[in-house]
Formats: sequence, C-alpha cells, structure tokens
Amino acid sequence: MLSLHTNAASLYTKSNLATSQNSLTTSMTRLGTGYRINSAMDDAAGLQIATRLDAQSRGMTVAMKNTQNGISMLQTADGALSEVSNIMLRMKDLATEAANGTATAADKTALETEFNQLGNEITNIMSNTKFGGEALLTGGKMAAAVTFQIGSDAAETYAFDASAGMTTLAASITALKAGDLDAAANAAITLAGTALNDLGTVRSAIGAGANRLNHVHNNLANVNNNTQIAKSRIMDTDYANETANMTSRQMLMQAGTSMLKQSGSIGQLAMSLMQ
Repeated sequence: MLSLHTNAASLYTKSNLATSQNSLTTSMTRLGTGYRINSAMDDAAGLQIATRLDAQSRGMTVAMKNTQNGISMLQTADGALSEVSNIMLRMKDLATEAANGTATAADKTALETEFNQLGNEITNIMSNTKFGGEALLTGGKMAAAVTFQIGSDAAETYAFDASAGMTTLAASITALKAGDLDAAANAAITLAGTALNDLGTVRSAIGAGANRLNHVHNNLANVNNNTQIAKSRIMDTDYANETANMTSRQMLMQAGTSMLKQSGSIGQLAMSLMQ
C-alpha cells in the first residue's frame, strides 16, 4: 500500500539497520577488548561460570605460591639440621678419640674443649635458625604442626607435623651436650649415635613433607592450566569468527543505509498517482 503518512519500507529498514549496528558494535567491542563477554548482557550464564573458574584459578595460583614457600621453609630447616648433623659427626669422632687408651689427660682436655664448643653451636643453630623472621626449630614453627593451604578451597590443607621428632631430638641433643669426654668418653659415643639417629628421623620427615609439597605444586599447575583454558573458551574472543561477523555486519550496514535512502522515494511514487 502506498501511503504518505506511513513509509513501511523505511520503518523496516531502520529497524534492521539498528539491529545490524548493535551487532557491529558488539563485534567491534569484542575485537577491541579481546573478550567475548564484556558485560553480563553478553552471556549471563557464561559470565557466572567464568567467574567461578577464575576464582578457582586465582586460588590455585596462590596455593602454588604457598607450596613453594612451604618447600623453602622445610629446606631451610633441613639445611640447618644438615649442619647440625655434621657437628654431631665431629662430636662422635672426638668422643671416639677420647675413649682410646692412648689419649693423655691433655689430649682429653683439648678434645673436651672442642666438644663443648660444638655443642654450643648446635644450640645456636637450633635456637636461631629462622624463616621469615620467625624461629623455625627449637621453640619455633616446627615445635608444633604447620598447616599449609594447598588449594583454593578451605578444606584443601596439609598439616605437616614433625613436633614429636623435634621433642625427641631436643632431648638427645641435651644429653649429648652433657657428655663428658674425660670421665665417660665411651658413653658420649653412644649419645652421639642416638642424637644422629633422632636427627635423621626429623630430616626424613622434612624431606617427605617437601616432596609432597612439590607434587602438590605440580598437580596444581596442571589443574590451573586446564582451568584457565576452560575459562578462555568462555571469555575470550574467537578472532577468526568475530572478524567474519564484523565484516558481515558492515556489509549489512552499508546495504541498510543505501536502502534507507532509497525508501524515501516511496512517497514520491504516491504523489505521482495524483499528477
């Protein structure tokens, strides 16, 4: 129907042109930001899923740092105990030498002096080894269970507990330091052997804990990578697809603009009927 008051072709063309413009704006925004979802309007359900995946990924990233810090802490403790082990071995050597019948009183005095100094250094290492400014061994973190947060959920924790071994080690160190190379050098040999065994138990627990944390880190890295890839599929722009969409919308915009211009001539056709 030809009408002067209503240009149906123009109305339809403007409506389709607006739709094409909105689609073109969306495509250009996605290409400009690199994200398929730039607001909740773009994909409400997808945004919710991506947000949940992002929270999990960020939590795992922090947990990975936690495991590395935990490994560093345990390695610090193990390094200190390694030196304590070296000192204990030297003390055992001194006790063994003092127990020999060829050792003179002067020899035993010299051996005792070194033995006592080494015992004092063990106390120094055990008391002053720190991690992050906090005591680690005697009276420190390892005197009780240490809980590591190893995942993005509150329940994902690992309680490392070497406190029982540390208590036993502290007692054997005290006994070893009290050893008398002059009167009971032979007994000091046994005390040194006991202390070394107790030290080995603690270092074994530390090594096992550090190994576990390393495996936790590796697993978190794998899960985190796949989580980020899953989030990427939801959030990131597919440039090949979106570029094709933009080209299509640009062509529709050009065609719509041209037809909107042409639709203005319909009123002139109505007027021509009255000539």
